[in-house]
Amino acid sequence: MTAAMMPGRLSVRTVWLSDVHLGSKDCRAHYLLDFLQRVDCETLYLLGDIIDFWALRRQFMWPAAHYEIMRLIMRKANQGTRVIYVPGNHDEVLREFVDHNFGPVEVLRETSHVTADGRHLLLFHGDSLDMHVQLDFISRHIGDPAYDFLMWVHRWVNRARGVLGLRYWSLASYVKTRVKNARVALQLFEDAALAEAKRRGLDGVVCGHIHHAEISLRDGLLYCNDGDWVESCTALVEDQHGSLEILHWSDFYQSVKQLRSSEQAEQLPLAARAMAG
Repeated sequence: MTAAMMPGRLSVRTVWLSDVHLGSKDCRAHYLLDFLQRVDCETLYLLGDIIDFWALRRQFMWPAAHYEIMRLIMRKANQGTRVIYVPGNHDEVLREFVDHNFGPVEVLRETSHVTADGRHLLLFHGDSLDMHVQLDFISRHIGDPAYDFLMWVHRWVNRARGVLGLRYWSLASYVKTRVKNARVALQLFEDAALAEAKRRGLDGVVCGHIHHAEISLRDGLLYCNDGDWVESCTALVEDQHGSLEILHWSDFYQSVKQLRSSEQAEQLPLAARAMAG
């Protein structure tokens, strides 16, 4: 099922989210709120950097939408969804609570998942691969100041696009996929992730960390990265048959807004529609 074909509510077997960066001004909270309000799943994996403690230490901010995201996740857990939190590097302080629970939420350093069609997948955040590939994606290949500037431009570009009625567009993702060193870094990361899955005798891996959503199959091994909610607003989902798909929620969100606007226009009296046109 593609995002364009989804009904008002989406029911799937499994959802993977990571790199939400709650507490950061770059978190696209309204897109994630819409996703969480629409999706029902048996298992929800939170693969790290859900809360950005690095950003909170620099400047504390916690808007109502960020609180609402946490509330929705806890409500799902209390209503029967199995929620597993695998901390990343930006929320590494939560690794002190590995193998414990926050109420109904399990905290694990890493875990595995068996898809409905029997594939065994390794799940972790992905920062553990940095040392294996000498890779700190942002600081080595883009640079912290340059990345901060890029995200500042990214925010203003999308504010302008919103005023003009244009779709959300990830400037940061566009730049990263066109910088040669960044493309090399993405490939090195994927190589290291697949090597770890192979070493453990598993069928593939699901991770986050590098803010680049992807599903690929190489030499019989499956690589899945669920992306992020800072640049691309993506989730990885599994249906009841074991098929995996990346949902680009900003695209779906904008499509729904346009559809609602069209439906409202159709309900207007003819004279009012003529004036609106």
